[in-house]
Parts: sequence; C-alpha cells; structure tokens
Amino acid sequence: MHTGFSTLADLAALLRDLPAPDAAAHEAARERDAQLTKPPGALGRLEDLALWYCGWRGDARARVSAPQVIVFAGNHGVVAQGVSAFPAEVTAQMVANFEAGGAAVNQLARVAGARMDVHALDLDRPTGDISTGPAMTEAEVIAALRTGWEAVAPDTDLLVLGEMGIGNTTSAAAIALALFGGAAGEWTGRGTGVDEAGLDRKTQVVARAVAANAGATDGLEVLRCLGGRELAAMAGAILRARMMRVPVLLDGFICTAAAACLERTQPGALDHTLAGHVSAEPGHARLLERLGKDPLLSLGLRLGEGTGGVLAMGVVQSALACHSGMATFSEAGVAGG
Repeated sequence: MHTGFSTLADLAALLRDLPAPDAAAHEAARERDAQLTKPPGALGRLEDLALWYCGWRGDARARVSAPQVIVFAGNHGVVAQGVSAFPAEVTAQMVANFEAGGAAVNQLARVAGARMDVHALDLDRPTGDISTGPAMTEAEVIAALRTGWEAVAPDTDLLVLGEMGIGNTTSAAAIALALFGGAAGEWTGRGTGVDEAGLDRKTQVVARAVAANAGATDGLEVLRCLGGRELAAMAGAILRARMMRVPVLLDGFICTAAAACLERTQPGALDHTLAGHVSAEPGHARLLERLGKDPLLSLGLRLGEGTGGVLAMGVVQSALACHSGMATFSEAGVAGG
C-alpha cells in the first residue's frame, strides 16, 4: 500500500500505478450468477453491479458490510462575484447541521447503515477567486487532497463522497469547461437557485475563470486552479479508495467534476467508480456522458451532500444481497433451464 504523496508529481506517479480488480474473483462471481435460482439476466443491471463489486473486493460472494459517507466542506473566493443565491456563511452553518445529524444526507446514511464523517477544510480561508487566477497553491491543493486520502476508514467497503461549499457549482462548471471544452453556458446551471440575471453572471464568471487559468490543461492542474478544497479532498478520497480496491459511488455534478480531474490525468482512474445518479444540474448528464458513466438513478436531485450517491448505496447493497444470498439451483432443489 502506498503511503501517500507530498507533491502533484507524486500524485501523478500514483495514478500511473493503480491496482486493478481481481479477475479471478470476477469470473467466479460470474459463474455463481449463472447458477442462481433465476433466469439468466433476470435481475438486469443488478447482476452487473454484483460482478463489478465482487471483482474489486476480490470476493466472489461479497457483501457490503462497512459503507462510509464522507462530506467535505470548503469556501470559495469566487462567491464575491455574485454567483450564488446564498452567502458563504451558509457553508459553516450547514457543517454544523451535518454534525448535529439534521441534514438530508444524515437521514439517508442512517437508512443505508453507513458511517458518516464530516470534514470542514479551512472555512475561514476561502480559495482564491478563480475568475482572476488560481484557486490554490500546490501546497494548498496537496493539503486538501491528503485530507481526503486520510478520511477513508480502513474497513470501508463502499464509499460515497459528498460536499458542501457555497459557490462550488461555479468551480465544477469551470473544471468541466477546462477539461472538455464547449461553451460556458453548456456547463453552467442555477446551482443554489440563482435567477436569470444571476445565471448569466455566473456563466460569464465561468468563462472568465477558464480564460484566467488557461495554462491549466493537465487534470491535476485544473483541479488546483479551478477547484476548491472540498473538490480536492473528494479526489484524494477517490484515489485512496482505488488503492484499497474500494468501490466508489459518485454523487452529483461537483463530485463528478472532481473525479474527472483524475480521469483526465490517468485514463482508467475511475474504473472503480460508478455514477450513483444524474442530478438536475444541467452539466452533470453531459459530464457523465464524457466519462462514460451510466447513472444508477435519475430522481431530479440537485442537493449535493452525497444524497444521490447514498441512495444508490441501497441499489448496490441489494445487488450483493441477491448475488451472495440467493440459493443456486442445486442448493434449492430446482431444475435448471
């Protein structure tokens, strides 16, 4: 197991040496699926989910026993440009709500039987205004990445990452534009619910941010220049999960934008991830398409916090319960087809 990284060059080196799923476990799980008391393919995508999970966990009869939800929070200097319907103070207020168990994600994590952790990253020190220059220095982005890396519990076997940060849909839109091109308006949505004038202003800010950081083309540099501390922390946790062969369910637009920076740096870096859902934020479906991720759920969510990812935990848990708990034809005394 790698012990971590102290520079972006170290991180890039880790990304070039990623563990793969266990092919033997995947094949054994496929063979088991063929013997279960059901017609072939009758459980649809649940069967694919079970094989994917078993391969990453190295167990042909795996179950989810220690799911974890981690919510990272950060503040963004770009909020000064009027891109949000809420002030930056709301970030800290919502962190207190998470810690008190009062947010939507707390309720959903409880239903999923998941451990939930909250990490606030320097809320009193917003990132730089991305419309005029980089969000973070290398030291700052490394610190945030390491927070995410260290937040994954050693026994976690399914991970969802959530975020809270007023202004972070602006950051996510800028990342998507820098990585995949197009027009700023194609990636920019209403976020916290800005009006038409606010959406136009936000779109212009996204375009200016990418122009102001035009030298950032590598995924890790895009994350440093256009991301936020909570986005970097999510990326660090995704990488740590890969090193541990822990499957990850991506949440919404912001989490997916953070993940996309890893994929741009090293194709295949997100093979251990699935899209938990597609959100109502307009850039999310476009971003998932670019990444080749077919979402498990589409419920019109746009809350963030990890809520869509946690709902998808139930789908994965159900897939493994069927795969690992069902009887085979021979065990059940049922004649196979």
